[in-house]
Amino acid sequence: MAISIKINKTTQSRINQCDFENIEFGKIFSDHMFRVDFTDGKWGDPEILPYGPIPMAPSISAIHYGQAIFEGMKAFKSAEGKPLLFRPMDNIKRLNESAVRMGMPEIPEELFMEGLKQLVSLDRDWIPTKEGSALYIRPFMFATDDFVGVRPSNNYSFIIFGCPVNSYYPKPINVLVEEKFVRASDGMAGFAKAAGNYGISMLPTMEAKKKGYDQIIWTDGRSHQHVEESGTTNLFFVVNDTTVWTPALDGNILRGITRDSCIQLLKKRGLTVEERKVSVSEIIEAAKAGTLSDCFGTGTAAIIAKIAGIGYQGQDFMLPDPEKRDVSNWLYATIYGIQTGKLTDDFGWVVSVD
Repeated sequence: MAISIKINKTTQSRINQCDFENIEFGKIFSDHMFRVDFTDGKWGDPEILPYGPIPMAPSISAIHYGQAIFEGMKAFKSAEGKPLLFRPMDNIKRLNESAVRMGMPEIPEELFMEGLKQLVSLDRDWIPTKEGSALYIRPFMFATDDFVGVRPSNNYSFIIFGCPVNSYYPKPINVLVEEKFVRASDGMAGFAKAAGNYGISMLPTMEAKKKGYDQIIWTDGRSHQHVEESGTTNLFFVVNDTTVWTPALDGNILRGITRDSCIQLLKKRGLTVEERKVSVSEIIEAAKAGTLSDCFGTGTAAIIAKIAGIGYQGQDFMLPDPEKRDVSNWLYATIYGIQTGKLTDDFGWVVSVD
C-alpha cells in the first residue's frame, strides 16, 4: 500500500550557510525533517516539514522517565550524484528492537523507509562529497504524554533529520579501560539504542578525558574483567593480522551494523573471527608481546576508529602505527568504497534513492 506523505518545503534554504569543507560534527542541520505521531493506538499522517523546534510541555514523559530511542545512519552520494543509503533496513529493525525493550510502539518498516527516502531525496544537495564525509541521519522516537507518572506513554513522536558531517574521529584515539562505572548488565537495555545508555556514559568519559584519553572501554558489570564496547563503537582486536577478537552479542552491547559488516568482510577475506568473551588480560598480554597488530572501533559515525593506545591500571600500551595497519585500513577503504558506490556491493547493502 502506497504511503502518502505531506511535504511542506522550506521557503528559505540554509545550505549557503554551510561550509562543506569544514563541518563540526552534529552542529549543522539540513533543511527538512520527517515526522509522524503515534496517537490513539495508531500512527497518524506523516509529513516532511522545515527543520525547526519541536513544541513540548514541561511535563512531557520522555524527559522525566526516559522513553527515548534513536538510530544513526548515513547517506552518501555516488559519482553520478545519486543518494545512497547503507543497510537502512537493519536500522529500522534495530530501532524496533529498541522500541520493544523500552515499551514503545514499533514503527512500520514501510513508513520508515518511505519517509527516509523522501527526506533524503528532498535534501540531497546537503550530502557532502568530500572524502570521508556524509549526510548523517538521525531517526528517533520519544514519549510525548503530557503526564507525570511512571507508566508507558500513550503518545509518541517519530522524527528523522539529517546533518552533513566530516570525519567523526579525524585522528587515531587513545582509550582507557573503565573499571569503576558500568554501562549495562544482564537483563538491562545495553543492546538498545536508548538515550539513557549514552547519558550514563558522560561522566566516565569526562573523567577519562581529564586523564588525556579520548574514549573509554566499557567492561562487564560483574567483574570488570571482560571488554564490552567503547563509548560510541563496537570493538575489534587483531592478533598477528590473522585472528580477530570481538565481544559476542550477549545482550549488553549494541548490535552494530558496521560491526556486522566488518565481520562479514573479514570472513570473506579469509581471516578468523572469534565472537566471544574477550578478557582485558589477554588484550594486555597481546599488547605486551607485540602480537596485538591492530585495534579499532566500528560504528556509523566513525566507520572505523583506529585505536592508538590503551590505558589500563596506570599504564599505557601503545599499538603499531595506525597508518601502517593492514586490517583496519583495508576495512575502512572497503566499507567506504561500498557506501559511496566506488566498489562493487556483493552483499546487497546499498539502497539507492531515486
